[in-house]
Amino acid sequence: MNAVKNVTVIPATLDYYSAVPIIQAIRKKVAAYARVSSDKKEQLTSYEMQVRYYTNYIQSNLEWDFVKIYADEGITGTNTKKRDEFNDMVKDALAGKIDLIITKSVARFARNTVDSLTTVRKLKEKGVAVYFENENINTLDAKGELLLTIMSSIAQEGARKISEDVTWGHRKRFEEGKVIIPYKNFLGFRKGKDNLPEIVEEEAEIIRTIYKLFLDGKTPYGISDYLFENNIPSPMGKERWSVSTIRSVLINEKYKCEAILQKSFTVDYLTKKKKKNQGEVPMYHVKSSHQAIVEPEVFEMVQAEIEKRSKLKGQHTGGSVFSSKILCADCHNFFGSKVWHFTTKYRKTVWQCRYKFKRKKKCETPHLSEEQLKNLFVLGFNKLLEDKDEIIENCRAVIEVIGDTKTLETEKARLCGESRLLFTRIQSYIDKNASQTLDQQEYKANYTKLSAEYEAVKQKIQDADFKLQKARVNKIALEGFLNDFPKDAELITSFDEKLFSSVVDKIVVDVNNQVIFIFKNGHEVPVRFEELKQNES
Repeated sequence: MNAVKNVTVIPATLDYYSAVPIIQAIRKKVAAYARVSSDKKEQLTSYEMQVRYYTNYIQSNLEWDFVKIYADEGITGTNTKKRDEFNDMVKDALAGKIDLIITKSVARFARNTVDSLTTVRKLKEKGVAVYFENENINTLDAKGELLLTIMSSIAQEGARKISEDVTWGHRKRFEEGKVIIPYKNFLGFRKGKDNLPEIVEEEAEIIRTIYKLFLDGKTPYGISDYLFENNIPSPMGKERWSVSTIRSVLINEKYKCEAILQKSFTVDYLTKKKKKNQGEVPMYHVKSSHQAIVEPEVFEMVQAEIEKRSKLKGQHTGGSVFSSKILCADCHNFFGSKVWHFTTKYRKTVWQCRYKFKRKKKCETPHLSEEQLKNLFVLGFNKLLEDKDEIIENCRAVIEVIGDTKTLETEKARLCGESRLLFTRIQSYIDKNASQTLDQQEYKANYTKLSAEYEAVKQKIQDADFKLQKARVNKIALEGFLNDFPKDAELITSFDEKLFSSVVDKIVVDVNNQVIFIFKNGHEVPVRFEELKQNES
């Protein structure tokens, strides 16, 4: 017969999670976490109420020691990386300063299931409980993690749904052509009547200055220096403009009363990571969406100049009126400036081919002093003035011809129609292959042929666009030349920097002791060095 077992229970003396003696664990160190998800006034009021509520709630419990209220204002709940107070709270809890954390709900704690569970498990290992009031979940309970997993998933799904709703709302506004501008950091506009962009004239003048300086030959670096020297602060209020800001001003279509919407999109609603839109989602091109700060033609001229500079041999610099204007006829590279006799009274600036001594056979083109260049321009421009009446007449005739783009626009419209038809045929053919049994070899051959036709038409449309843009740019350049051309002027006697920038496209230095001035109307005027010597004598 088996003896009756005598079992005596030895009570636990340490807390299961914290290993603290139970007699000491009666009083808990308690903190609370509060968060509001935006900076709206009503939300901040809610935030203040949460702080007040939890402070009173914890301090009124005689078995609890109040630690602190950790609270984040206007921070996203989809991840915990940017929540400073939240992270401080977890750090303090893991260091043994907190036994219990009270928070309103799973959604307030984190709408990301992974973040929520990872944090809770870390705390649980140290015996720290998290209590969610709305869901009545204590993470140290046996059922706590199961419930938390379910509630966190629901909260995350809610965040996803909110993100989808916001994205849908944005795209709906894009489809309707409603322009969204970040006015706080966007120079030139403010929110006007009916939420439409309204021009701020003082700021718009800065934008126009940037465009003019660029067309006059300055680089974004040179423009930055000019704005700094003239005490014009950046859109963010900084003394010096960043080069990237100036570049973004020069390519932003909103300044010409157009808008391309959805240039980027959110890849992950949890991390809020954005990506440049390269065709993954639709873009929307809205024309005449608001008032223009710069004329569309001026904007197109700037884009053409940006394209031109990107293709030039050598780096484009804009430190001088002659920068990136002088070309070597021998090797087709730019001239650069050098200072000779820097520390003496004979100091002077000379211009010579940058690659003069970098090739096996050095360039034969001569160097020129800045004074020589200025005097050569005076001679070249005076030669141009001799035929000014003919030049003005020719310019007007050319402007009339290149300004008539009706034929080109009609052809582009026809090509666009052809493109749409081909696209529809391709789509129908794909659908037919999906719903019927076709010979796949024949299908592939026909599909390849249709695709090739479609791509060819697309290329023709791009070519037509390029020709239209080139015609517009040339027309504007000639109109600008005519406006700046001194129709009633006598011969000039000294160098005028503004006139030079307005009328000269480039200078070619020849090996035959001459320079050729190529003016913006296309006229080429050669000036020999002998003429300069004769003029000086």
